[in-house]
Amino acid sequence: MINVSKISVKRSTSLRDALETLNRAGTGILLLNTDDGRFERTVTDGDLRRLILEGCQLDESIALLKAIDSVVIQTPYTRREALALMNKHSINHLPVLDDRLHVSQVLERREIDGQILLSTPHMGDAEREFVEEAFRTNWIAPLGPNVDAFERELAEKVGCKYAAALSSGTAAIHLALRMLDVGPGDLVFCSTLTFAASANPIMYQGAQPVFIDSNADSWNMSPAALKHALQWAKKEGRLPKAVIVVSLYGQSADMDPLLALCDEYGVPLIEDAAESLGAKYKGRASGTFGSMGIYSFNGNKIITTSGGGMLVSDDASFIEKARFLATQARDPAPHYQHSQIGYNYRMSNILAGVGRGQLQVLEERVHARRTVFSRYRELLSDIAALEWMPEPEWSYATHWLTACTINPQFTKTTSEELIQRLSAEMIEARPLWKPMHLQPVFASAPYFSDGEMSVSDDLFNRGVCLPSGSNMTDESLERVVATIRKIL
Repeated sequence: MINVSKISVKRSTSLRDALETLNRAGTGILLLNTDDGRFERTVTDGDLRRLILEGCQLDESIALLKAIDSVVIQTPYTRREALALMNKHSINHLPVLDDRLHVSQVLERREIDGQILLSTPHMGDAEREFVEEAFRTNWIAPLGPNVDAFERELAEKVGCKYAAALSSGTAAIHLALRMLDVGPGDLVFCSTLTFAASANPIMYQGAQPVFIDSNADSWNMSPAALKHALQWAKKEGRLPKAVIVVSLYGQSADMDPLLALCDEYGVPLIEDAAESLGAKYKGRASGTFGSMGIYSFNGNKIITTSGGGMLVSDDASFIEKARFLATQARDPAPHYQHSQIGYNYRMSNILAGVGRGQLQVLEERVHARRTVFSRYRELLSDIAALEWMPEPEWSYATHWLTACTINPQFTKTTSEELIQRLSAEMIEARPLWKPMHLQPVFASAPYFSDGEMSVSDDLFNRGVCLPSGSNMTDESLERVVATIRKIL
């Protein structure tokens, strides 16, 4: 931070002293103030050179400097407002004036220009080695040794027998539904508090989604709500073809009671673990409990392949058929022959190389994200308005995103206002997922909760996701914390 007193001059200051002050400060500007400390204008080295060209001697004062309207900002201000002024006027320094028109500080572009993003990719060195190997061996097209190895290594990492590397987590859900012969008119139950990618594949198959509420203990699918929905479906004579259980923000759902209900009614369970790779439920990897599980390697996930996903299962026939359908369902013939409709869903050998490198540091990335969550809780522990995503005793969460809710009993600031004010300070925060049953595209879908209150509605209305990257610096985290304190 610039020391204002060390770059301040008056009209009585000699040209020599002004040049020496400018040289010592190394900021490229001086602040010209009146005798009582009020700001007049900024002075650059070009201004001082013009005085010399106009005949001013080094021992003479800089009193002949013309009065100009320098660009300034007054408190209160936001980083975004300050940066907009700098961009508009192509300047790198901006004096901040208090209510007495004294300069309280000078903002530097390099200090305020950095935006803190929600969750950025965190790359290492091993990824490059696998990608370069793909280039050296000319395995650029989809499939190849990196794809085979990535499938094998991820399956081993999570403790599952088989895996198929795909173009996205959405593709994995879609293929899982195909494996279970979901078709037009079928019911598929799905967690409501999730991203649309969990539910869209249901519509791809012409099926009918039925959305299930969360519970307050884990924010994931409520066993009690699922039970109500299954009882309703049985009375209707239309049990679902599948239940898609989503594990949110790096935390597994409570799988035992959900699996027990699915077993009782004879319904297969698909585990959408797109956000929970690395998490555990009672010591076992999230994503490995249902008939099939899916992971996502999108750019903001805990590990990334830029874009990609994985379908896992202990049933070899599911994975074998998924690979077949994912490569355009090409029949084993010497010519191009197709007996079924397929998809272009396979992962490329290059992206699989990135995934192999990322997978090697999964535990480190989990540790880093858990540390970020813990630091937020520790540094903001005295802010009663903040309530953090719970982590039940059976859960080992990755805290892919640090999520919390705002308690209106302790503040008038809403979650929406908090997100907007953080954005004004160049900090990206987001609301929790808008529940699927509230989405216009799913307005006609049935929805089941446990009792009168919808937990997912309440979480959406009060929830906030904070910057959580595994490569987040202490300085960035402390800046987020200081800004939240200032707001709340």
